Amino acid sequence: MIAGGGGFRVPLVFRALTSGPFAGLVHELVLYDVDPLRLDAIKAVLASMAPSGGERGPAVSTTTSLPDGLDGTDMVFAAIRPGGTAGRTADERVALGLGLLGQETTGAGGLSYALRSVPGMLALAREMKQRCPEAWLVNFTNPAGIVTEALVPVLGKRVIGICDSAGGLVHRAARAAGAALPEGRLDGVGYYGLNHLGWLYRLESGGKDLLPGLLADAQALSGFEEGRLFPQPFLQALGCLPNEYLYYYYDTERAVGAIRAMRQTRGESIHDQQSGLYPALAAAGPRAYDLWDAARRSREEGYLAEARAGGEQRDEEDLAGGGYERVALGVMRALAGATAAGDAGSGGTELILNTPNAGAVPGLPADAVVEVPCVVTPDGAVPLPQERPGDAQLALMQRVKEVERLTVSAAVNGRRGDALRAFALHPLIGSEELAGNLLAGYEAAFPALGLLWRGGA
Repeated sequence: MIAGGGGFRVPLVFRALTSGPFAGLVHELVLYDVDPLRLDAIKAVLASMAPSGGERGPAVSTTTSLPDGLDGTDMVFAAIRPGGTAGRTADERVALGLGLLGQETTGAGGLSYALRSVPGMLALAREMKQRCPEAWLVNFTNPAGIVTEALVPVLGKRVIGICDSAGGLVHRAARAAGAALPEGRLDGVGYYGLNHLGWLYRLESGGKDLLPGLLADAQALSGFEEGRLFPQPFLQALGCLPNEYLYYYYDTERAVGAIRAMRQTRGESIHDQQSGLYPALAAAGPRAYDLWDAARRSREEGYLAEARAGGEQRDEEDLAGGGYERVALGVMRALAGATAAGDAGSGGTELILNTPNAGAVPGLPADAVVEVPCVVTPDGAVPLPQERPGDAQLALMQRVKEVERLTVSAAVNGRRGDALRAFALHPLIGSEELAGNLLAGYEAAFPALGLLWRGGA
């Protein structure tokens, strides 16, 4: 079952299930969403997709009933957005109005988004415990790390958080360095962090670490997105490759200035696109897929546009799509006991995932959800031990992890004071006065937040 089955990216999952390595993995696909009009639109897109090579995809049904959707389910993939694109716009605009970064997962906007996402995802997890207690939850609901951390006490090892950003960085860096990583293997890869806050610190091939050479090669770095985000001397001095979202931490002033200079925020652009798109999809008949795919490409072209103020274009491979659904289905395939070609005899599939630390990243609590290489088997995801992060990286992770845990406490226990402390402590905010203004702004934008505060300070 896909929770958020009317979501824009659902056709990417279905496309991956109709051909290629994931064909046949799923026999029945249930799309659950609270909005029947969005379900109708996405079902029209799926119906118009012509499987390649004669492959047939899974049988598709839709429902607006969560209990009905969960009954008999083996795997749940969650990608919900409480408040929709209008909520995303408010997340951005409240922060920008105070001169702060307005981005949906990073900084103030990410904390606001988490306060809305966690309660809905907890309700889903608790319903799963009743309806399908043996099912796995693969979580893509953002902010993925915070949401996954909130769900672990309910589902334990049966929840795994995913994101395509870290894995994409590793594969792009490997290609730029002249190496190739087999599907489902991360041999020689060192990566540690939190969701949207991580670093690639080792990239071995044939027993040699290729990363230092890559960081010294300005031309090679210019060949992929993360390498272009940061000045080459900065990367060489850092000694590792940051996840693209660290652009917001390392170059905050430029990022905020670029976003404020844009005619629309990212949320406003997507909101305008989708407002007309969904009714058109539902009525497009056999043209629905082509209409959706054109919109998808346009949307991909605008991703992280604030970091490309010079007019640079995204790489064609990035525009083609196919990132996060490969991670999600790779996890599901490993949990189901199936293997990819590169997994044979390996004892599992290796992917960068969000899961409890269990000592994998020294310096962070054992029960804190981190984003690291993991080996996935039918028993779940086990994080692989990483080197101790550098002092600056570890200090940033420790601070952001405390922010994340305060946010979870605010959402789970209804403690407004914890929300205030989370905003004030975040390194992109760093002010009690700004924290108070932010939370007041988000409470005005989302009146339901006021109903969440039942635990006082």
